[in-house]
Amino acid sequence: MAEVLMAVVGAGHPLNIDGIGGGNAVTTKVAMLSISARDDCDVDYFFAQVAVEKREVDFRPTCGNILVGVGPAAIEMGLVPAQDGETTVRIHAVNTGAVVEARVRTPAGRVSYDGDLAIAGVPGTAAPIPLGFMETVGSVTGALLPSGNLRDTIEGIEVTCMDVAMPVMMARADAFGLTGYESQAELDENREFYSRVEAIRIRAGQLMGLGDVTKSVTPKVTLLALPRNGGSITARYFMPWSCHPSMAVTGAQCIATCAILPGTVAEGLTLGLEGRGSPVTVGIEHPSGTFDVRVDFKSKDQGIEILSAGVVRTARLLARGEVMVPEAVWSGAA
Repeated sequence: MAEVLMAVVGAGHPLNIDGIGGGNAVTTKVAMLSISARDDCDVDYFFAQVAVEKREVDFRPTCGNILVGVGPAAIEMGLVPAQDGETTVRIHAVNTGAVVEARVRTPAGRVSYDGDLAIAGVPGTAAPIPLGFMETVGSVTGALLPSGNLRDTIEGIEVTCMDVAMPVMMARADAFGLTGYESQAELDENREFYSRVEAIRIRAGQLMGLGDVTKSVTPKVTLLALPRNGGSITARYFMPWSCHPSMAVTGAQCIATCAILPGTVAEGLTLGLEGRGSPVTVGIEHPSGTFDVRVDFKSKDQGIEILSAGVVRTARLLARGEVMVPEAVWSGAA
């Protein structure tokens, strides 16, 4: 399967010349859909992160931004029957075991993509697709704090290792001599930072029970700072070897949880969240705007219990057709 996906994307070239990838980690993602094997879900969503310049495929993570298109795609592909008005699609994210409910507008039994919702970092407007994430805590590692600590110190840098929808290692931007307000381009040009943070990420992966993560995109990396544009916190999210141009859906849930959990590296970097009860909306400022996450939680003696996380995104149908894979690749995959 990996060989087929690399051939489709064109992995191994910075521009993905021999494939349909876009030369960036956000455009070399693959979603594979099937009728769910679970009685409580409609469709199984299996995700693959194909590398850009390397010939590698990582099946360990999931992707929330790609997941937004799963509901409409499942309806378009005939995997889920459309209802008149709105269709709820229950999605099993196979890679992590999470269950997500997507609500898709389907007037007269057809998916409607037109709407007036604008998403920061996405041109134009489209119909809203609300997503409700359940069973996301410990999605990969089995624990909210897989290292067992609210904070760990690795090579002199304090980090919070957390697993909500996606394993993420979070640190304060100023711990690396950064402001946290740098642009994507500025961060991606700072190869000294990437070299330093990669060594810390690899050690964090070990502390989180993920083993050797040198060739895995998890855990992801996030730098945090005070908000300055009306949000709750500022974040720069890394995939992990390049900066995300906006914000990942799964990563946003982890950042939002870190922001409301006392004692993490986010403490002292949030505005407007202190003393707020459940549910709470956390506005995450990123390079392209602000991403809102609605978190339902229950207070506990030593922290909080996350019940669900909700986001609203958009999607549209781009193309239907066939992607050609060389016969030799199919033979090798078989």
